[in-house]
This record gives sequence, C-alpha cells and structure tokens, in this order.
Amino acid sequence: MALEPIQQVRGRAVHLPGNDIDTDRITPARYLKVVTFEGLGEALFYDERFNPDGSKKPHPLNDPRFKGATIMLVGANFGCGSSREHAPQAIYRAGFRALIGESFAEIFFGNATALSMPCVTALRADIERLAQAVEQDPSLEVSVDVENLEVRYGDTAFKVHLPASAQKALLEGRWDPIADLLEAGDLIDQAAARLPKATLS
Repeated sequence: MALEPIQQVRGRAVHLPGNDIDTDRITPARYLKVVTFEGLGEALFYDERFNPDGSKKPHPLNDPRFKGATIMLVGANFGCGSSREHAPQAIYRAGFRALIGESFAEIFFGNATALSMPCVTALRADIERLAQAVEQDPSLEVSVDVENLEVRYGDTAFKVHLPASAQKALLEGRWDPIADLLEAGDLIDQAAARLPKATLS
C-alpha cells in the first residue's frame, strides 16, 4: 500500500543563508550516537544556535518570528559532507516538510526524499526574492507545488526543479524504499523460491 502522496507543501518559511552547509553543522557528530531518531529535532544546528551554557545565539531558527516555519530556504550544496541520515531526520523532526535551495548534496537529497520531504531547486535570484518577502512578512504563506514544480507566495510564482524519479515517488506515495520492500514481501519470497538452491561442497 502506498504511503501518503506529497503533492504540495504549504507553510511559513525561514531563510538559512550560506552555501556548503554540511551535515556536521546540521547535526553535530555527538548526536550520531542516538539509538532512534526521536527527539533529534532538538539537535538541529545546535552548535550554531546555542552557547555551551545553553543560552541562545542569534540564529534564524531562534528568531521567534519564524517559529513554526515548515519550509526552509537554503543556498547551494546544502547537506554536503558526510552522508549522515541524521541531518534530514533532524530537519524533519524539527517540523520542516520541504526545502527550497540552489542545489543539494546527492545523498542528503535522497535521504530527505525518503522522509517525504521534497528538496526543490531554484535560481538564486528567486530564492533571494522569496527570502526578502519572508523577512518583511514572516507570516507569509509559501506553497511548494510538487506536481506542477512551482513555488507560490502572495502574487508571485517561480518554477523549480525536482528530478523526475523523486517527483514520481512523492506524487505516488512511493517515497520510502523500505516501505516498498515490506509491501513486496510476497513477490520477494516468490523470486527467492525461483533461485537455484545453494549446495555445500
């Protein structure tokens, strides 16, 4: 059975400026020791958001104007570095459901898609204009249209890109490969039964 199709993500946005934001910044290494991903949202950009004593640093995610944002605006090569699944997990568990960026690291992109979180790419100028609009009005509703590959806010819209395979998986609710494997259990058993039996020499 397919999972929930992701046709559109709507919500408020927050802009995290900068290029080459790697997975170690998104989730510091000490959080890789968790047994499950539960509560990992609290680790999101922790070292950039908090001092050693726990007091808050100036950071977009600490700005009360953007509390509850579900769409993240980012720069180029977001999610680069080591291929830790914890990075998109932290973003998802912090409440985000879509990212709009100039480009994404390949493994990060795949891990995010497997969480039903579309990562669409757009021109820098379009992202900057949207970021300015969000800064002026943090309550602005932004819509990421996965089906029509378009971002809309106010009276403005711009085209975005998403690889066809990821778009198809999201629209058909086939974004989790593990769920697909579990669903195909009978087919896997049938295929295994057709394989020649191993013999010990």
